[in-house]
Amino acid sequence: MIIIEGFEPARAMLSREAPGESYPVSPQMGQRLLDMFGTREPVAVVSQIIDEVRSRGDGALVDYTLMIDGIRLTSLEVGKSEVAAAYRQVAPELLSALQLAAEQIRTFYTAQRSQLLGGIDSSNPGQLIRPLKRIGAYVPGGTAAYPSTVLMTAIPARVAGVSEVIMVTPPRGDGRVPPATLVAADLAGVDRIFSIGGAQAIAALAYGTASVPRVDKICGPGNIFVVLAKKLVYGTVDIDGLHGPSEVLIIADDGANPDYVVADLLAQAEHDPLASAILVTTSRRLAGKVKIEIEDRLKDLPRKDIAAECLSQRGIIAVVDSIDEALELANLYAPEHLCLMLDKAESYVSKVYNAGCIFIGEKSSVVFGDYVAGPSHVLPTGGTARFSSPLNILEFIKVTDLVNMDDAALAQLGRAASIIARAEGLEAHALAAEKRLKTG
Repeated sequence: MIIIEGFEPARAMLSREAPGESYPVSPQMGQRLLDMFGTREPVAVVSQIIDEVRSRGDGALVDYTLMIDGIRLTSLEVGKSEVAAAYRQVAPELLSALQLAAEQIRTFYTAQRSQLLGGIDSSNPGQLIRPLKRIGAYVPGGTAAYPSTVLMTAIPARVAGVSEVIMVTPPRGDGRVPPATLVAADLAGVDRIFSIGGAQAIAALAYGTASVPRVDKICGPGNIFVVLAKKLVYGTVDIDGLHGPSEVLIIADDGANPDYVVADLLAQAEHDPLASAILVTTSRRLAGKVKIEIEDRLKDLPRKDIAAECLSQRGIIAVVDSIDEALELANLYAPEHLCLMLDKAESYVSKVYNAGCIFIGEKSSVVFGDYVAGPSHVLPTGGTARFSSPLNILEFIKVTDLVNMDDAALAQLGRAASIIARAEGLEAHALAAEKRLKTG
């Protein structure tokens, strides 16, 4: 990790724009794309995959799973018997932990629903608030299992009242979905599960195939190809956002426990080489201690190569003069996760405007938000916390406005409508209002 001294150098380092049109890949990935698709450009690859799935449906899903993942699928959909069998393959303590997490998430979003979905009671004007009919949940997989992401996407949808939840997730090398992921899907109320991943899975959800039903909205995180696919199908379906590599920004004062700071930075770094792990502190002592300890503890991590690459490329320690300067940097960066490891941390929450989730005090590690606290871990990344929100039940509802004009409303509003219409040069609009005024 590098140490930056002073507000202005830190500001220059942490200034960024929301994700744009450039999607760099490693030389190895670029060569693989060239060998498979004849281009090194991810956008071109994803466009090709989407077009193939639209035209060839299930056949394209099977072909791309074999081509990209090396897995020959005999069935796209996971059967109910396989889900039932998964319970016998999951350790009891993991099952209990997943059940606890599911209950925490369900309780949190039930409270949100009761607080936010009151609607407008007036008959004119008014609103209808309805859940979406069918949504698709993308759950990363392949080399790892992420049952937590199943819970964090499907449960808010179910609480919102979505009628049908379709889940897609990449299979393991044996063509199967990890048992823990299947159990989480059952606990979350997922209706159908398909063992497909990548851009082809997003295309299937957006356009539908003979096997995979078309959905109204796609949610959930994924790699660069999933993010690009979501971006390209937006408009055909809705999406929850473009979720990139994970990130944490920790604000800590001199009293912060360096063990906690190091642990949380390493937890973020082991996610992905493209993740970001940032500490902003008013303490030069803490900065130096964290830099030394993080390098020492890194050696013992099973995923040390991933964490080391992350910290060397995107690991930053910034030393500033005040907590106000640290908060200004946090609002500028708009992190996915913001940790306030400060004395009287609660008093600073009102000064945070841009963050996906705020973790208040030293005991509130990001890991609890990842798994069991209750709010979804699907959060805005890449600076999009400036204008977007975490996944929540509002993602799964739509509003229809109601206008029900009676004679009293015509008398009050009709003349104004016709005047404004004529001012805009729309004579037919004005006449449509005036005809009702004459007969009302």
